[in-house]
Amino acid sequence: MTDTTKEEDLVPITYVTYESELQLPMVMRLMEKDLSEPYSVYTYRFFINNWPKLCWLAMAKEECIGAVVCKLDPKNDRGYIAMLAVNSDYRGRGIGITLVEKAIGTMQEHGCIEVILEAEVTNKGALRLYQKLGFIRDKRLYRYYLNGADAFRLKLDLVTTQ
Repeated sequence: MTDTTKEEDLVPITYVTYESELQLPMVMRLMEKDLSEPYSVYTYRFFINNWPKLCWLAMAKEECIGAVVCKLDPKNDRGYIAMLAVNSDYRGRGIGITLVEKAIGTMQEHGCIEVILEAEVTNKGALRLYQKLGFIRDKRLYRYYLNGADAFRLKLDLVTTQ
């Protein structure tokens, strides 16, 4: 929010789960702006078509301004956050945290006991966000990304946080 933006001028944000292939281009555009890895449409479809209720969108009117894409492995009750992005014009309003909380809540409803993800070591904003939610750094993954950057594997134990 800029100094000249008034709170009442802000568009209300609604949160919805993925419902239609028509939403896929919006999600892809948003992710491609922020993520260091290029993902194919097949990667998005793998996650979204298999776990649509774990894909939460933040909407400002008809525009997707935030999204989280996740999966759940029922064999070991482990959730995985694959992608999270918030439009830079909307950052600082708690949208990322809300998206992740909604995804984790849905995972818990399905018996999830642990959530993991990877975040680039230089992505201070993401690391702060996940730390606020109780994630811990489990491991450093050297040269994890295609660009050669390292990542931290982050983990949230839902059994001890309940």
